[in-house]
Amino acid sequence: MKQIITTLLLGVSTLMNAQTYNFSFDGRDKTATKVNAEDVYNKEKGYGYDFQEVIASAKASQTETFKLSEGIFYFSVNVPDGNYKVTVTLGSKKKKANTTVRAESRRLFVQNVDTKKGEFKEYSFIVNKRNTTINLTDGKTDRVRIKAREQSKLNWDDKLTIEINGDAPACSSIKIEPANDVPTLWLCGNSTVVDQDYEPWASWGQMITRWFDDKVAVGNYAESGETATSFIGAGRLKKIVSLMKKGDYIFMEFGHNDQKEKRPGSGAFYNYAYALKQFVDEARAKGVTPIFVTPTQRRMFDDNGKIRETHANYPEAMRWVAKDLGVQVIELHEMTRTFFETLGVEDSKRSLVHYPAGTYPNQKTKFEDNTHFNPYGAYEIAKMVIEGMKALNLPVVEHIKGEYVPFNPAKPDDWKTFHWNDGPFIDIVKPDGN
Repeated sequence: MKQIITTLLLGVSTLMNAQTYNFSFDGRDKTATKVNAEDVYNKEKGYGYDFQEVIASAKASQTETFKLSEGIFYFSVNVPDGNYKVTVTLGSKKKKANTTVRAESRRLFVQNVDTKKGEFKEYSFIVNKRNTTINLTDGKTDRVRIKAREQSKLNWDDKLTIEINGDAPACSSIKIEPANDVPTLWLCGNSTVVDQDYEPWASWGQMITRWFDDKVAVGNYAESGETATSFIGAGRLKKIVSLMKKGDYIFMEFGHNDQKEKRPGSGAFYNYAYALKQFVDEARAKGVTPIFVTPTQRRMFDDNGKIRETHANYPEAMRWVAKDLGVQVIELHEMTRTFFETLGVEDSKRSLVHYPAGTYPNQKTKFEDNTHFNPYGAYEIAKMVIEGMKALNLPVVEHIKGEYVPFNPAKPDDWKTFHWNDGPFIDIVKPDGN
């Protein structure tokens, strides 16, 4: 028995110090670490099935419209901060399957893949993993001052977590290896950009990962309720600057919450413009390309079915700073206006968190949120950002997957055919900000 325990401990030690982690769930890959049903994640083991209690609880409280797929699971591995190439082999020797793969806080990477019985398909993508520690140039450290509600976010823990979901999910193996030589797209913003952990909320930052190959990473540091100045004040920009490298990009979408600031010096052409310049200066000092993204519209229609402007002069201030500093701009403000007006007063609700009471467990009242997107809306917004990148001829668009179909916000995808498999994390409290 002592010899067996020693062997197991040596195996764990090797795993934790290795540069590449390779796991097999069905024993098909004989070179990989075989994962058994009892391999539940803990820090000592360093890998294993995760959040099983959350899945069980969600299944126990399912509604007619909220149902988890049989076979959904999470798998976590304790790895240092960095970018990782994840390769998943999807399929099963025993059944046909339909699998979707997400990572960390519901970032979408692989979508609705069908495999026949005995058929296997391999996909690779880059996952950015982080914690709150900031390593400074003088050898000292600092920390990102995250909010209380972020404490439970999968983005900020010490694990890289893969979610296997889908109509009939089947994953044969997962391989994880460092990939810190790829360009990173750093995302800065608020609740319209952030990786939303909980159903039914979603944002474009966690959907845009769907469209890049395994030569690009996305590091989404956006958070609900943030302004350009509070983002800097919390140390989020400092953390990004400590990690960014020449060839990276930094995208900034602010405005929703900034316009509500009432402190001395607040204003679109004052502290907002000054904060935007700070982002640009920090990026350029590191050889990083800054890109401004004008804020998404709110669903506010006038009597003629046209979107009312609710962002005051903040979009114009961003354009003014961009012109002054020579920064390229993605006009998400205008594209989302077109998107909402094309869908119309009623169908535009289908892109946001508008659901009757009882749609989700413990939801006692109806959702009527005209700012925060659901998965369909976030998916469409992500495509608009991709089109914005293409319009600017950013070199990174060379890594957009070949399966991507050009998108026009005046001809959005049909919300009736959009397919999303719910995860077990649910929140009936709307995100910070409006």
